[in-house]
Amino acid sequence: MSGNTLFLRLEGPMQAWGNQESKFVIRRTTDAPTKSGVLGLLCAAMGVPRVEASRERLPRLVALQMAVRCDRPGIHWWDYHTVGAGMRMRTAEGGMKADTMLTRREYLCDASFLVVLQGDPPVIEELAGALRNPVWPLYLGRKCCPVSRPVAEAESVTCSDLLSALAFLPWRPRYEGDEVPESVDCLFDWVPTAQESEAPPETEVWYDVPISFEPPSHRPRFVSRRQLQLGRDGQVETGEPTQRRTPRPPRPRANYGNTQYRRVRQERLDRDKHLCVFCKSSATTVQHVTYRHAGGDEQIEELRSLCRLCHDAVTMIEYGLGMGLDRINPEEQRWRDTIIRKRDEIIRFRSLETRRRRLAAEEVE
Repeated sequence: MSGNTLFLRLEGPMQAWGNQESKFVIRRTTDAPTKSGVLGLLCAAMGVPRVEASRERLPRLVALQMAVRCDRPGIHWWDYHTVGAGMRMRTAEGGMKADTMLTRREYLCDASFLVVLQGDPPVIEELAGALRNPVWPLYLGRKCCPVSRPVAEAESVTCSDLLSALAFLPWRPRYEGDEVPESVDCLFDWVPTAQESEAPPETEVWYDVPISFEPPSHRPRFVSRRQLQLGRDGQVETGEPTQRRTPRPPRPRANYGNTQYRRVRQERLDRDKHLCVFCKSSATTVQHVTYRHAGGDEQIEELRSLCRLCHDAVTMIEYGLGMGLDRINPEEQRWRDTIIRKRDEIIRFRSLETRRRRLAAEEVE
């Protein structure tokens, strides 16, 4: 008799698990596989096209409960891409752009995740068979991220809950002699129970439950983030998981349309005499040095006036470093050389792009 639990090992040189924010020119990755990405991988293993999956497969697949054990969280890397090659492309504002679009994409490098899916045994058995003999190539979020080992980690078994399933397989080091960590970060599907009908305050909301792959459409789910303790031999201790020691900060997000932000922005520009605090050119925008009050409660001390070039340079440095709530203060001396180098890099790129466009226009004439 088949079990109710399926084990997936998602491991590769690069992974990229996008969410609803991962669109257009800046495409970030979440720090763990999303439900949409995992179900898309399973549909590829079964050879199910996007449209057919939306009509027939997804209603059964989204009913599976999912948990992720972050055995190796990996590191964040950025890559540059050019998209379009002269084709007309739609922009975030709804218009059309004929030029090549420069995009930035984030990846998780050298990460390893144990993904657990629980549900009806017939569904689990069908998915296990597909993973053993996949119809289409499997990739980790994006097609440029192939798997480096078989996805099927073990035969399906019967486990009472997601916690016992995550503890079923021990943590394995990548190299002999690697130190066993004290604990591993885990993410669980949170579902209401008779004892807990409301989600705890620390529960996260992930918009990654696919309604349709074509066109892409998702609904939210509750995710509980916990830590599981490991023994010296890598065995997961089956006690109650502990809460994450340091709560993950919310992703910086500012609502630039709110009246409070516009008022404080203007006050900051006036205080700085509409001059860039870094290069003293005319300032056209402001930069958040912290996002702790972003979204309608900004303070004038949290903003700095910048010209567009310095703003772009500072923003690119921040994204490259994966900075969180607290960002770069361009007035601090320690950032000066880094900002100057990034400004020069942007100027060289734009100058080259201008020459390319001029040559292309001359060829057309």
